[in-house]
Amino acid sequence: MNNKNIWGTVIIGLAIIITGAIIGAAFKQRNVAQDTISVAGLGKRDFTSDEILFSGYYTAKAMDAKEAYAIIIADKEKVKNFFVSKGFKLNEIIFSGVDFQKTYKTVEIQSHNFNNPVGNTKSEQVFDGYIAKQTITIDCKKNPELMKRIENVADQTSELINSGIEFNPNQIQYTYSDLPSLKHDLIEKATQDAKERAEKTVQTAGGRLGKLKTASLGVFQITGQGSVSEDSYSGNNDIYSKEKSARIVVRLEYQLD
Repeated sequence: MNNKNIWGTVIIGLAIIITGAIIGAAFKQRNVAQDTISVAGLGKRDFTSDEILFSGYYTAKAMDAKEAYAIIIADKEKVKNFFVSKGFKLNEIIFSGVDFQKTYKTVEIQSHNFNNPVGNTKSEQVFDGYIAKQTITIDCKKNPELMKRIENVADQTSELINSGIEFNPNQIQYTYSDLPSLKHDLIEKATQDAKERAEKTVQTAGGRLGKLKTASLGVFQITGQGSVSEDSYSGNNDIYSKEKSARIVVRLEYQLD
């Protein structure tokens, strides 16, 4: 056998060995990828809001801005006296500045002429005065007694109509002061729950749990207690329920030994 044939045989042999090694490595990696378990864990906790925000507004209307301002200032004293009579201190009540808005009304104008005795009708916007608006806000943090007063007065503001004031209350908002700590606690609980699920599943199947491969965190869901609402894209953050539930899902992927 000449040198040319020898080298050809060697090259073919090396090619077979390298190809076999590549295929073997790929097969091994495929098995490694398949020898995993993915689990989801839930962290959930019910809690009571400890922050509250109440607000509302009242308006006054007049053809002249100064007159509208004078009315709103007089109404402010009535509103202030109302809340003081309900047990609030002046430093607990926040009044905004006065906002003004021009208003217009639609009028129909009919015109007649010799060629058109029936006439034409057109609409025009005509100035109809100024509306002055003022907002009141009362809030508190970790003050159960003040929170209770706010909740009570929210249902009594209709009494202001007796003073000639149409008070428009907004819905009470409830929040929680230690949300970061709550989120950390939920992540810890969800992670532990996922790990325990993985261990139990593998042990039941007679296997052994290996190293953690990947971990992912879902979005936080804060809803009213008993609610089944869920937004998997951006999460929920209910601000209108005093009694809330918070939950988070953690997904873990482990290798199997």
